[in-house]
Amino acid sequence: MSDKSQTAVLHDGGRPLTGRMVLICLLAFFGVVFAANAVFVRFAVSTFGGVETESSYKAGLAFGRDTEAARAQEARHWNVEANLAPEEDGTRIVVIARDAQNQAIPTLDATMELAHPANRRDDAPVTLSQTAPGRFEGHTTARHGQWDLVIELRRGEERMFRSKSRITL
Repeated sequence: MSDKSQTAVLHDGGRPLTGRMVLICLLAFFGVVFAANAVFVRFAVSTFGGVETESSYKAGLAFGRDTEAARAQEARHWNVEANLAPEEDGTRIVVIARDAQNQAIPTLDATMELAHPANRRDDAPVTLSQTAPGRFEGHTTARHGQWDLVIELRRGEERMFRSKSRITL
């Protein structure tokens, strides 16, 4: 004889599954999910805050200067090439700068950086030495993977050329 008004389901000699037990299991499940999410959010925020620009106000002020510098760079019609050559202990990088008439550009200072696309803490400056007018060579031991190669050419304090290219070492 079974009573159809009974709400509990009996299993093989186990405890009955009641509405209260289902509610407790459901709350426990979502409690574990929320606790795990809280831990992962804490780890994510503490390791990488996502801040690319320290001061957006200062970056906004610099935007006009950067735009004018890019226009002046485009008007020069310079050709700047970077060649990568793998070596046993890293990578050799050669930068060659030529003007619109395909002549080497003298009296330049060059800086280079391998910027990690995801973590600024892994950025690696590359020391360049000028081997000839308009020709610079450097060496890096940065690990293999994708990098942003940032090249700047200056004459005195004035930035004459800047490029940022995604490369794979």
